[in-house]
This record gives sequence, C-alpha cells and structure tokens, in this order.
Amino acid sequence: MERVFQLQELDQVAAQLWEEGKHRPVWAFFAPMGAGKTTLISRLSKWLGIEDSVNSPTFSIINEYLLPDGERVCHMDWYRLNGAAEAVQAGVEERIISGDRCWIEWPERAAELLPDDTWFITLRAEDADTRHITTGNRSFS
Repeated sequence: MERVFQLQELDQVAAQLWEEGKHRPVWAFFAPMGAGKTTLISRLSKWLGIEDSVNSPTFSIINEYLLPDGERVCHMDWYRLNGAAEAVQAGVEERIISGDRCWIEWPERAAELLPDDTWFITLRAEDADTRHITTGNRSFS
C-alpha cells in the first residue's frame, strides 16, 4: 500500500492496514519523531476493539494489550534502546519469537532482531494534517 491521507482518515487507514497485514505477527513502524506512529497504533488498536488506553511505551519498552478474541498485542518502543544486546535484556527478543502480535516503533534501533517476515510500515508527515504511508516487505541490506 502507498497512500497519502488526512488525519481525519485514520480509521480508514487502520482498517486498510489490518486487512493488508493481519497475517503478519511483527509490524515495524518507521517514521521520524512526531510523524504519528503512536497515534496510528492507538487508532488501529481502538479500531480492533482494544479497550485499554494505548500510549507509547517509551519508558516501559513494552506495553501489552488484548484483542477482544484474547490475542495478545505487544506494543514496543525501541527508541531508548542502544542495540540488540540491550533489547534482548529488555525482553524484546522473547516477545518477538513468542508468536504474539508485535507492533514496534523505532525498530531500526535493533533491526537485527526483526524476523524475515516482518511487515514494514513507513509513515511521513507531509504537513500538519497530511501523512504519507507505505507498507510492504523489505530488508535492511
């Protein structure tokens, strides 16, 4: 998917993301600070029926939520991590290989831990109300 959208279209974008990527357990969200990664994940969570308040796990590294069907979602923010060794100590690798759904902000901080089938979502702010989103498979090489 490649799409330019307005912020008021986030529900439609969330639905489209889910339809396109629901079969992938690990989603990696790439975007500069302030582009809307957490906002998008929060809207996606709400759209999927997660009732908990979804906030960035910047300090906790991992927040856990349950979908209405009982499936666990691990929302991770790797911004404060300094490489793969620190990520492993924080329990990130354990979560990724658990089979739980993992949505990761700042995945580039420990990219070598991402599985081969990771789904990449790139978000870019065009202006205050407009975003550009691209999804798909790619590697870091």
